[in-house]
Amino acid sequence: MYRKLISFALFLMLFCSASLAETAPWYKWRSKLDGNVVCSQTSPGDGWEKISGPYKTVRCDIPGRPGLRSGL
Repeated sequence: MYRKLISFALFLMLFCSASLAETAPWYKWRSKLDGNVVCSQTSPGDGWEKISGPYKTVRCDIPGRPGLRSGL
C-alpha cells in the first residue's frame, strides 16, 4: 500500500517539475563562410559564431530569456 502511494507521489512530483520547465533562449548566429545570419537555440555547427542574444522568441526579435518577466 505505502509502496504504491510513494510511487504515485514521486511520479506526481516529477510530472509537476517537468511542467514548470522553461524553453532555452534563442541566439543569432553568423556564418563565418558567407555571413548568413540565423536564429537558433544551439550552434548550427562548425563555422558559426554567436553574434547576439539571448532572445525570447524564434524570430530573435524580443530580447531576454524565456520565462523571465521584465520589470520584476
